[in-house]
Amino acid sequence: MDNVLKYNDFIASVKYSEADEAFIGRIEGINSIVSFEGQSVKELKLAFQQATESYMDFCRRKGIFEPQKSYSGLFNVRIDADLHRRAAIKAKTQGHTLNAFVKKAIERDLELAY
Repeated sequence: MDNVLKYNDFIASVKYSEADEAFIGRIEGINSIVSFEGQSVKELKLAFQQATESYMDFCRRKGIFEPQKSYSGLFNVRIDADLHRRAAIKAKTQGHTLNAFVKKAIERDLELAY
């Protein structure tokens, strides 16, 4: 995926700021706002690693044992009406609920990604 960095179990989104002539990153999937920047890709990666380590140190000092954001397992998905209809029909013909069908599709896509 473009514009994403990975370090340990963390990911960060990255954008380029033309005004600052720098790459700006933000750690995603945590309950805090942690950003970092670099003039080059090498600097950006190092800044991401340092920001992640600093965040983990902060969590240890504050007694936060789960630094990643927790997820409930519930989310809304907005798709066009025809795709919704086709997915519902496919799920029903396979003997599944729409939720089970979507869950299986996501699991299958994640398996292909790794």
